[in-house]
Amino acid sequence: MLIESKISTDNLVVVKWLLTCCVMVFLMVILGGVTRLTGSGLSMVDWRPIMGIIPPISAEDWQTTFDMYKQSPEFIIKNFSMDVNSFKQIFWLEYLHRLLGRLIGLVFFFPLAFFFIKGYIKKNEFPKYLLMLILGGMQGVLGWYMVKSGLIDNPAVSQYRLTAHLSSAFLIYGFMFWTALTLLYPVKTTPHNWSIKTIGLTVLIIITIVSGGFVAGLKAGKIFNTYPMMGDYWIPPGIFSLEPTWINFFDNIVMVQFNHRILTLITFIAISLYWFKIRQMKLSYRASKAVNALLHTAVLQFILGVSTLLMFVPTALAAAHQATAMILLTISLYLCHALSRGAP
Repeated sequence: MLIESKISTDNLVVVKWLLTCCVMVFLMVILGGVTRLTGSGLSMVDWRPIMGIIPPISAEDWQTTFDMYKQSPEFIIKNFSMDVNSFKQIFWLEYLHRLLGRLIGLVFFFPLAFFFIKGYIKKNEFPKYLLMLILGGMQGVLGWYMVKSGLIDNPAVSQYRLTAHLSSAFLIYGFMFWTALTLLYPVKTTPHNWSIKTIGLTVLIIITIVSGGFVAGLKAGKIFNTYPMMGDYWIPPGIFSLEPTWINFFDNIVMVQFNHRILTLITFIAISLYWFKIRQMKLSYRASKAVNALLHTAVLQFILGVSTLLMFVPTALAAAHQATAMILLTISLYLCHALSRGAP
C-alpha cells in the first residue's frame, strides 16, 4: 500500500504487467537451461512460429516428427538407438520452452496495445516499450539461429550463439525490470556517492554470467570436477593450446572453465568487500535491504557453483545455479536503481 500511494493507478497497472513479464522471462531462462542440460534442445529440427504451437497428437504425427529428428546429426551420431517413446521425453521440454516463448510474446503484445490505446503508456514513452517488443522478437530468431548451429554437422549448438541467446534474455529481463522500478520510484534525487561503484559491481556480475554461458555451451563444467584446484593444478596445462591466443578464452574448454572459476571468485570477493564497506554508509531502507540480500545471494551462488562442479553438473543443481545468477543480477540492478536515486 505504501508503494501504491506514491504512484498513479495507471503506472501501477503497467508495473504489475512488466513484473509479470519479468517472472515469465525468468522461468523461460530456467526452462531453457533445463532443456540444454537434459539434451532436449535439438529435438525440434524446424521452426514454425505460428503452426509450431500445435504439438504432435496422433501416432502418425509423432512418427513424422521423429522421422524428421532422425535426419539430424544428434540422432545419427548420439541417439541412433532412440525409439519414438524415448524421443517424446526430450521433445516435450523443448516444446514447452518454445511454447512459453510464444506465450510471453502474447502477454507482452496485447496488454501493450491496450495500455497505449487507453493512455496508460504515454506517446513519448512508447518507443521504450516498442524496443522491448522488438528485442523479444529478435530473441526468438536468435534462439532458432542457435539451434540451427547444432543441426548441420556437429550435434552441439555454438557456444557463441548460446551465450548470445542467454545474454539477450538477461538484457530483456533487465530492461523490463529497470523500467518497472522507475515507474515504482519516479522521484529522482541526488545519487548516492557509491552509485558508480555499484554499477561497476553489476558489470562484473554480468561479465561473470556471460562467462558462464561459454561454460554451458562447451559443457566445460564436466571436466576438472575438483575445487579449488583443477585436478592436480592451480593453473592447468593446455589453457593456451589454441592459436591465435585470444580464441582460447572462448573455444578452449580448459581455459573457459578456468576463466569462470577466476571470475566467480573475484565477483564473490568483490561483493563481500562491497558489503563490508557500504554497510557503514548511510543508506535508504530499500538500499540497505538490497545490500544484505546481495551478499546472501552471492554466498548461495558460490556454494551452488562449487557443488554443481563437484557433483558433475546434476540438472537440479545446475538449474538452481543459473536461477540464482539471475536473482543476483536482479538484486544488483535493484540496488543500482536505489542508489542512483539517493536517499528518499
